Amino acid sequence: MKAHLSNAAYGVFDYAAHPIGMLLIAPVLLHRLGVAQYGLWIVATAAVSTGGIIASGFGDANVQHIATLRSRGDSAEIGRTVRSTMGINLLLGATLTAAFWILTPTLASHVASGNSGLQNACLWSLRIASLLMLVRAVESVCISTQRAFERYGAAVRISIFARLVTLAAAVLLTLCGLGVVSIMIATAAFMILGTAAQLIALRKHLSLESLLPSFDRTATAALFGFGVFSWIQAVSGVVFSQSDRLILGVSSGAASVTAYALCVQMAQPIYGIAASGLHFLFPYLSGRQANTSLQTFKKTILFAFSINLLLISVESAAALLFGRPILRMWVGDEISQSASAVLAPIVWSFALLGLNVTGYYTMLALGHVRIVTWLNLAGGASMLLTMGLLLPHMGIRGIALARLVYGLSALLLYLPLIRLLRTTSTACLPVAGPCAVCEDV
Repeated sequence: MKAHLSNAAYGVFDYAAHPIGMLLIAPVLLHRLGVAQYGLWIVATAAVSTGGIIASGFGDANVQHIATLRSRGDSAEIGRTVRSTMGINLLLGATLTAAFWILTPTLASHVASGNSGLQNACLWSLRIASLLMLVRAVESVCISTQRAFERYGAAVRISIFARLVTLAAAVLLTLCGLGVVSIMIATAAFMILGTAAQLIALRKHLSLESLLPSFDRTATAALFGFGVFSWIQAVSGVVFSQSDRLILGVSSGAASVTAYALCVQMAQPIYGIAASGLHFLFPYLSGRQANTSLQTFKKTILFAFSINLLLISVESAAALLFGRPILRMWVGDEISQSASAVLAPIVWSFALLGLNVTGYYTMLALGHVRIVTWLNLAGGASMLLTMGLLLPHMGIRGIALARLVYGLSALLLYLPLIRLLRTTSTACLPVAGPCAVCEDV
């Protein structure tokens, strides 16, 4: 239990530390850089984050496969899987980096339009961001592998230290009168050093001679069977998480987006904390699905869902009770009044999405990633369709209500999970793919 609590705490810390750090240093950077360069830093940081998510979309496949191999004691195959994941991520990362590098002149001309002095800074900031997408792809192999071994602290300590040092360096550089390009160079330096430390720690833990990429046929096939769908989820997650603000901005203008985005920013931790805090369930269940009785497995899932429900209830109640006063103190009466009209449906949408966490990780652990992917795509498409229908009649509130469709559709995942767990066998679990217990028999 102590190990699980530690993994949960590290998961939440990994989720919260960097955004909180960015909020804390925002006044200094905004004052020293100015609005334009500060906005450019935000854009470049968002590009690294988004590109990193897309380039590391095979991370869940790596976690699930290595956790399963670990339960069988197959250390040789674990090494081949890690190196195959490294090969896949490097290929994805290099492709994404090259594409983004080619597009940076066009992006820079749009982001810094009408400001020739800022365009050059924007160009080089985004080019550095494109290179960091590749670094993130490599780092994610280390993090996902350590998580598969249920060693969250080993990866998170290095990752968070590198990110917090980067934020501290950003403050120092701006105080010295340097701009956003210098901040991005420092970010690249510390991120590369952090990734190198992750690689050394992982190689030592696995006792491998090399972590150079390879494409072992068996390992790569296993990773692709799961990873293609987890990658689709990563890409669709990026699209669905940003589409509401894009649609609202095009239809209603920047002022509406500001009020709406503040509510999303306030409610997002309801899902984020639950997802990061309970992430340890994924490798834990993956490693035990082959040698655990169905009854024990059910008790574990029920206990996890109880914690999930309690966590979501407390967070949602806090957001509904204190959200409006916090918004008033944060941004003043005018914007908070606009935001208060959509706060409740946005909070409920993230609460519904957060209740899906236990079912989501359980289905991934059992290997049923296809069901998860198709339900996610169907839910996102339904949300976008509902937004299109409600926006002309209800405006910003229609966009917020459409998010409830996505949250409700996410809960449909429990229907196939309940059906799977109603199997009559107590020896084997309903995994997607071969069962180690059955193979041994």
